[in-house]
Amino acid sequence: VQLQASGGGLVRAGGSLRLSCAVSGLTFGEAALGWFRQAPGKRREGVSAINSRTGRTYYLDSVKDRFTISLDSAKNTMYLQMNNLKPEDTAVYYCNAVDGPYDYWGHGTLVTVSS
Repeated sequence: VQLQASGGGLVRAGGSLRLSCAVSGLTFGEAALGWFRQAPGKRREGVSAINSRTGRTYYLDSVKDRFTISLDSAKNTMYLQMNNLKPEDTAVYYCNAVDGPYDYWGHGTLVTVSS
């Protein structure tokens, strides 16, 4: 299983970015997928998650109403649409997939939000 995150960059506060996570070797509909982030000097935290079987979603309180997680099963890709970005959203963002007892991580993509 491989996860490849992309879409990070530098954006001004109030701007938007869309992160993508291309997933190979894992079938959607059997896994829980999500996005985590780690800011400098801070612990990694869960930002958003989606159950690929039920479609149920989870969002960190601080990103609710600004971020949207979605799946494109045809492309085996997960997205995180991030709107109204704030400087405190600056972090390396990682995509994650959990399939039964197995836990997979992609390399991170850096999001920098300037004030």
